[in-house]
Amino acid sequence: MGTHDGRDFDHWRRDRIQEFEAFLDRAVPNSAPFASPMRYPLLSGGKRIRPLLCLASCDAIRIGRDVDLALPMAAAVELIHTYSLVHDDLPCMDDDDERRGRPTVHKAYTQATAVLVGDALLTHAFRILASHLPSAMAGEAIVKLADASGHLGMIGGQVLDMGLDGPVDSVERVTELHALKTGRLIRCACELGAMAAGDDGDLLRRLTRYGELVGMAFQLVDDILDADEDEGDRGPPSFVKLLGVEETARRAEDAVAEAKELVRDMPRPGPLLALAEFTVARKV
Repeated sequence: MGTHDGRDFDHWRRDRIQEFEAFLDRAVPNSAPFASPMRYPLLSGGKRIRPLLCLASCDAIRIGRDVDLALPMAAAVELIHTYSLVHDDLPCMDDDDERRGRPTVHKAYTQATAVLVGDALLTHAFRILASHLPSAMAGEAIVKLADASGHLGMIGGQVLDMGLDGPVDSVERVTELHALKTGRLIRCACELGAMAAGDDGDLLRRLTRYGELVGMAFQLVDDILDADEDEGDRGPPSFVKLLGVEETARRAEDAVAEAKELVRDMPRPGPLLALAEFTVARKV
């Protein structure tokens, strides 16, 4: 139970990504109105960390419920994540010209198109949950995703990141910022996976904490990878600026170690263990 094999994870990942991408393609079909600009950022690749965490959480504790329930949850999370990237790239936010090796949406189309693409992906995420899940589960999933992606979560973190709620100049404030902006959606992905598997007790609570820790480790490593680009007073708040690279890396490793302990004795922990390790081993 407590170990995992890299080959097993590669096999699991390949199968789950194939299922996920097929579902995503059906969720925003070519025939839909406004499909081309919506599909442009959504189907452009990426690491798919959030949907994989959702699917891995479901697989880790599956107790008889259909695993296919996790696919619409994973897709909804990815639509929210993609919408946030489209809006973050806009000139009024981070002003980026390239994403995943291609022009950003406002560069490939127009700024107005990018705003509408983000809006469309955001709202369609909740339609996916409402139309693919049993009604009681859909209601709970919608509330969780709304809390994670709105002003109580990701948007709240973006408010802090832009300095709209005062300076972010301490480790506590940076931790709050990233727990909201990055951590809440990652945590939500894990919680939704547990719900899809039919658990609302101890395993859900453990996966909630696992998601918080992996989300924090992910951001700590992001700050290390972006340290050169973000240096200087005009760069965004970061752990590296406050703690230095060595301490930031240590905190990331500690968070991953704690996350792994929480899931190690689950029935099928391998993918969750591998995904936690990926957060500290990645180079991009």
